[in-house]
Amino acid sequence: MACGNCGTTENGQPRGCKNNGTCGTDGCNKLTVFDWLSNMDLPMGQKPFDFVEVRFKNSRKEFYKNTENLSLHIGDLIAVEAASGHDIGIVSLTGELVRIQMKKKREPYNTDTFSKIYRKASQRDVDIWTEAKAREDAMKVRSRQIAIRLKLEMKISDIEFQGDGSKATFYYTAEERVDFRQLIKEFAQEFHTRIEMRQIGFRQEASRLGGIGSCGRELCCSTWLTDFRSVTTGAARYQQLSLNPQKLAGQCGKLKCCLNYELDSYMDALKDFPRTEQKLKTEKGTAVCQKIDIFQGHLWYAYEGEWMNWHKLTTTQANEIIEANKKGTEVASLEEYAAELIEDTKPDFGNVVGQDSLTRFDQPQRTRKKRKKRSSKPNPGSQRDKKTAVKPDAKVSDDAAKKSRRSRKPRRNNNSSAKKAQNKNNDTQHKQSE
Repeated sequence: MACGNCGTTENGQPRGCKNNGTCGTDGCNKLTVFDWLSNMDLPMGQKPFDFVEVRFKNSRKEFYKNTENLSLHIGDLIAVEAASGHDIGIVSLTGELVRIQMKKKREPYNTDTFSKIYRKASQRDVDIWTEAKAREDAMKVRSRQIAIRLKLEMKISDIEFQGDGSKATFYYTAEERVDFRQLIKEFAQEFHTRIEMRQIGFRQEASRLGGIGSCGRELCCSTWLTDFRSVTTGAARYQQLSLNPQKLAGQCGKLKCCLNYELDSYMDALKDFPRTEQKLKTEKGTAVCQKIDIFQGHLWYAYEGEWMNWHKLTTTQANEIIEANKKGTEVASLEEYAAELIEDTKPDFGNVVGQDSLTRFDQPQRTRKKRKKRSSKPNPGSQRDKKTAVKPDAKVSDDAAKKSRRSRKPRRNNNSSAKKAQNKNNDTQHKQSE
């Protein structure tokens, strides 16, 4: 629920319209209605509907008659008639949709008993209204302290000031009747204003205060749900839900309103199902229903004494057995019917590209054969390679081998003689230097 000006910043943080619920498009308010006729003109000669829907604090809305023919738009602050003095509200809906809303809430618009709109709110009216709203939080804390001191079994949930600041309405919840005559006297002495006590239910309290439900979204009663229908535990039983009060209860402490949303579809699906208390009589024994699957149309039965062995049947099969039992005949066993529903559990796919392998993305390991091949390659710089090069693969004569040995010996002598000559030169140079 957000208006066109609401959005997020560059860092992802919510920007907000910063109008505290008084934005021009009325999109940030509770129980708002989208005016889909706002861009359409009325036919020639037809007068616009002279009633306006006005929203006050939280979800309180009322209808007022525009007797002064003021040009009003959604989001305007107006001064309206009250029991004593005037009140300040925000226009939430205008035009022909107000007529539809009044028909929906069964509010007659052909009478003259409706309250009137005085004027558009002036700056002085707005200042008095904002000052009165600023006092509400501190008054709520102090009023709760007084109620606890007087030992009253009640909870003050919200306070709403009238637009002119002449009256404060205290909304409270209580399980039993409360005698708050002494409480009103102390409130009047403490806050110096007229006091009105109004008891509301727990569902109305949740709709006024709002919050986040277990589904992660805003409460339905504070966003779009306007009527509260009774919810019973039978709705949970029909939907095969566990009767856990912690999971079935909402923030108001009552059963969740959303249990009624899908109840009709479950009721329609259960029309073909036999009663779960109905037992099936067979020659093998008596079977009792253990579990049902509503949308697939399956039931599971187990023989008395064999509670671990369940047999799956369809609704048509179960109804056939029940009809046979009514006629006085018994079926041989449930296995004959359950055999028709046995499913083949073989996989319907084949491993064609290796998608089942867990190591298909790993690098392949090098085999030892490749390492042997690499080590067997000749290295021209090693003496072993030279010797292997000299070894004759074909037949070589002994004379050639002797010549090669002779050619190697003088090289060794030349190297040794050169070293001896170099050593002598070094000795002579050392003696001369001495």
